[in-house]
Amino acid sequence: VQLVESGGGSVQAGGSLRLSCAASGRRLSSYNLGWLRQAPGKEREFVGGISRGGDSLSYADSVEGRFTISRDNAKNTVYLQMNSLKPEDTAVYYCAADSSYRSGSYFAPEEYDYWGQGTQVTVSS
Repeated sequence: VQLVESGGGSVQAGGSLRLSCAASGRRLSSYNLGWLRQAPGKEREFVGGISRGGDSLSYADSVEGRFTISRDNAKNTVYLQMNSLKPEDTAVYYCAADSSYRSGSYFAPEEYDYWGQGTQVTVSS
């Protein structure tokens, strides 16, 4: 499966962005999906995930209540709605897919098998 993110950009603190991750080659409904991010000088970290069936969602504590993941299987796309953005949310955001048959919506970065190229999100104070 190929993943392509879009929707990144520059916003002021308190603003919103919606990231999209479009898949080709295979149906996204076959995968557990995640959004991860990497800020300069930091390790890649889990932001949020959604299970294959869409019945389980997980979020990092730092984004809980501000970010929302959803998926549209008909469009073969997963979204990350980001509200109340903070400067510390500045990072490259990646969409990733886990092809195992594990259940759940939280996985460590190294457990994802497929990655998009990333999209830059910059939040200014």
